[in-house]
Amino acid sequence: MRQLYEYHPVVGYRFIPNLKARIQHEGGGYLVHANDDGFRSNRPFVKALAPGARRVLFFGDSFTAGDAVSNHHRYTDVLEARLSEATRARVEAYNFGLSSTGTDQQYLAWREFAQGIEHDVLVIAVFVENIRRVMAHYRPHRDADGRERIYAKPYFSLDGDTLLLRNVPPRPTPYEMQDLPPAEQGAVDMGGRFALLRKIVNAVGAKDAVQRLTHYQPLPDYDSPNSPGWRLMRAILSEWILRSARPVVLMPLPLPQHLDQACDASAYQARFAELAAELNCTLHDPLPAFMGYPAAQRRRFRWETDIHYTPEGHRALAESLAPELYRLLLQAPQRKGIVCPG
Repeated sequence: MRQLYEYHPVVGYRFIPNLKARIQHEGGGYLVHANDDGFRSNRPFVKALAPGARRVLFFGDSFTAGDAVSNHHRYTDVLEARLSEATRARVEAYNFGLSSTGTDQQYLAWREFAQGIEHDVLVIAVFVENIRRVMAHYRPHRDADGRERIYAKPYFSLDGDTLLLRNVPPRPTPYEMQDLPPAEQGAVDMGGRFALLRKIVNAVGAKDAVQRLTHYQPLPDYDSPNSPGWRLMRAILSEWILRSARPVVLMPLPLPQHLDQACDASAYQARFAELAAELNCTLHDPLPAFMGYPAAQRRRFRWETDIHYTPEGHRALAESLAPELYRLLLQAPQRKGIVCPG
């Protein structure tokens, strides 16, 4: 099994810099190309922005990094092409997505790698399952032999309302579950309720089971603004957004079950709406746009067994986000050479 990642003392890991690899997949395989910073990109991330150009930074997990598709099929790359045409200017999409990370690690990646990179808009894409990941101190990952091992991750805790960064640098070597103290074994994110329901949804003939689970809430920490998971997620996002010098788009990405109408999205939608209103940032919820497609087409937005987006899913997400980014890019301070359509 090809190794894709290397240890990083702050974020936990990143793609191996300058990696070029073809990954076997049910869709026929896909190409992964990383730049010298260790993120999936066919070009380096440079700090200076050329006159007349626009730039959007994207942070997220595997749904943004583009697991299961080649770089050019990702929603970020689709947006780059469409916004360049719409604004009649060069628009650059810098994709800092990192597979299997939580919002905490993505915030650390922003702090570690994006400082000084000129840009117009920051997009924080939060796969809503990340509310579990930010509570975890350990996560399973596959090693070079394909074996699932438990690795420590950096994480934040709350002291009142103050964020405290823990476990940096994380231990680079894996743990066995029995090696962890009993109190820490509960801090291993093993997929929980989400993994179980994902198996049910993907099972052959699962339609009736899904219908019975219509009121199932796979992520109960969104139910209350005072739950431990949401308080921590909210604190991480608040600090990140308030520290950004440029406009921020907060984009919660739904579970497959939300697209299948197998569970209710209203709780997480309420939490993100409250946060965006409080911080005066742009909220883009793509779920209503997704639900505007027929059910059969929505099902094609992800693979048969892999929950990640197909190229069709990435295009749908790009189409939903494009108007928001177009508006923000035209509102950004003008640089020499950009033409604003009348």
